[in-house]
Amino acid sequence: MSGGNGARLLLLPLLLRVAESATPNGTKSVPSPPATTTFSSEDLGEQIEQAVESRVWGRKEEPPELAHVVRRSTRSGKDAKKAGETWKRPKVWSKTPVIGASGKTARKTTAAPKTEKPVKPKQPVKPLKPVRQCPPLGMESLRVKDDQIRASSYQRRGLGPHRGRLNIQSGIEDGDIYDGAWCAQYKDKKQWLQVDAGKPTRFTGVILQGRNSIWSFDLVHTYKVQLSNDTISWKSCMNGSEEAVFEGNQDPETPVLAAFPESAVARYIRINPQTWYENGTICLRAEVLGCAVPDPNNIHSWQEDEGSKDKLDFRHHNYKEMRKLMKSVHEACPDITRIYSIGKSYMGLKLYVMEISDNPGKHELGEPEFRYVAGMHGNEVLGRELLLNLMEHMCREYKLGNPRIIQLVKETRVHLLPSMNPDGYEMAYKKGSELSGWALGRYSYEGIDMNHNFADLNSIMWDAMELEMDKSKLINHHFPIPAQYTSKDAFVASETRAVIRWMQSIPFVLSANLHGGELVVVYPFDMTRDWAPRELTPTPDDSFFRWLATAYASTNQVMSNPDRRPCHNEDFLRHNNIINGADWHTVPGSMNDFSYLHTNCFEVTVELSCDKFPHASELPREWENNKESLLVYMEQVHRGIKGVVRDKDTEAGIADAVIKVDGIDHHIRSAFDGDYWRLLNPGDYEVTVSAEGYIPVTRSCGVHYEPYPTICDFRLTKTAKHRLRGILARGGKIPKDLKLRLRQLRQQKTRKVRERRQNRR
Repeated sequence: MSGGNGARLLLLPLLLRVAESATPNGTKSVPSPPATTTFSSEDLGEQIEQAVESRVWGRKEEPPELAHVVRRSTRSGKDAKKAGETWKRPKVWSKTPVIGASGKTARKTTAAPKTEKPVKPKQPVKPLKPVRQCPPLGMESLRVKDDQIRASSYQRRGLGPHRGRLNIQSGIEDGDIYDGAWCAQYKDKKQWLQVDAGKPTRFTGVILQGRNSIWSFDLVHTYKVQLSNDTISWKSCMNGSEEAVFEGNQDPETPVLAAFPESAVARYIRINPQTWYENGTICLRAEVLGCAVPDPNNIHSWQEDEGSKDKLDFRHHNYKEMRKLMKSVHEACPDITRIYSIGKSYMGLKLYVMEISDNPGKHELGEPEFRYVAGMHGNEVLGRELLLNLMEHMCREYKLGNPRIIQLVKETRVHLLPSMNPDGYEMAYKKGSELSGWALGRYSYEGIDMNHNFADLNSIMWDAMELEMDKSKLINHHFPIPAQYTSKDAFVASETRAVIRWMQSIPFVLSANLHGGELVVVYPFDMTRDWAPRELTPTPDDSFFRWLATAYASTNQVMSNPDRRPCHNEDFLRHNNIINGADWHTVPGSMNDFSYLHTNCFEVTVELSCDKFPHASELPREWENNKESLLVYMEQVHRGIKGVVRDKDTEAGIADAVIKVDGIDHHIRSAFDGDYWRLLNPGDYEVTVSAEGYIPVTRSCGVHYEPYPTICDFRLTKTAKHRLRGILARGGKIPKDLKLRLRQLRQQKTRKVRERRQNRR
């Protein structure tokens, strides 16, 4: 052992007391219950109904604080112990468990010998106090690098130690390099998975899963834990005077937490499987809980890396806390913010939106509408927290006079929907960041995946293209929603219906849908044309969608890192971290495709993080990773051309005018007051505007590289029939020019009739 390591060992008792006296962020270890919030405005005034709360969180129970990991196995179905209750020892065995015929673990028990004389008992083990759980080291979030993970053996590269990360997902093909766990080559009790924390760390627990695979069923039932400072001398985790054996998994997907009886300080930790599924092999995915211990030889290590210099509310917010934070932002910036609801979830939780604009509550002529939507899948929570941080940040920077934020607020109307699926979020939140698994909370309360729940307009468009002989009769935008989809009996989530009404009521120009579980930006189409599993299926605006996706990905600190490793089973670095959705996997009924085909709005999906539910300690770092990307993407709403379509005679705006760009087979329409926005890459374009009852007008519009739009206004002249109809309706006198025009039209019609008769002869 080197001198440096020896000095650290001498100071371990002191460091342990220092580490136990403070949490990673320097706060007290016992969380305070969330405060009850009453909103004063009409939209926010009511409290959640008791019936709703009892079904979402459990009657008379508040959601647990996510800063501390729940100390129970998620398989128990019971909630974590409340403050003031007696703490019980973790489930450990002093004897090696045996596997019964059913495949479940059972304890070996030995009856106490019967004696007539009292025997002097051994020194009893003192009752164990609950150990405050440290945050995860970062196996799932990839903060732990591949070279920090080793194993005694492994079957092949795809089942190597680097694949032993919590919630890692396997590829579809069995035997590829992206399998769903670390799997040992041998079936014996000498196998181990080792994690190097990189520095002295106070370890408090391990979370285990089995192998993610559609072909195999492998998991570990029980295991031991060893600790070391040099990888030569190892010490077992003890339960009093006996070696602790921890309970593992009974199914491959449910994460199971084993809290250590006592925390221990070391640099290396090994997971040593003892029993496993009898018809399988030793396979596991893991997360390790640990707090870094300050190094006495390095004074800088005592200064904790906060991850972000922005003083924002970096924590996970349940429904009540989210409302409270939104209310606080509105109170801090009442002149530029407005909170409104677009509907309710199945359980009655409102879908709140934060509007940020210099004139909130009103659409201003020529000002584009932008939206961010997060939480479509309730367990993909990072987008929710990023949008809450974004509204805090914009409010604060606006008040500080940040010119970039001031310009964005004055020239853009921003709408932030942090939670589209609040029911699903509450289910995942209750389990905790590391224990909710890969799918808990993904779906709505009714079991609906909202990203497949929008009307499939792609099939309607492609069917029409195949059946219609006259291509001029085809439409390429604003496809109507089928009647069967809008019926009350249709299997459409209430949250989906609310978002569709929202899309139809506001002329959105640009949007992004924030997800989690990968690191990539996905652009439409999301659905393949022939129902293939995956196939490149671009839109007519493919070049601009690629620009939008690149704008986000290239400014994201993690995505733009050329040395990052793939999250799960796809290497998106070779695609520059962007991909056509259908070329990844087909998604019928996606919100991206629906938005493009039913409205004017261009929308992409941003997969924000490998970890769907990052621990609260990761949030400051994730904010820094995405802050610039969120702002840059919003600014793209000002690319292309914009203008107002007006009546040449009255100067009134013309609603529903069709804007056609030569060479792009996708049109848009003007808003209710005649303004429009057409997103385009730099270049010169021939633009034609037409409207019912008006003569079409074509003009050239150039788009430059500067980050602001080109103004292209149009003034349309009514057709003679349209003008005559309006004059007669008002009881006015027909002007001479109109009489002349009507006479010319009658003569043209008469000439055409004569020509047809001559042709028949």
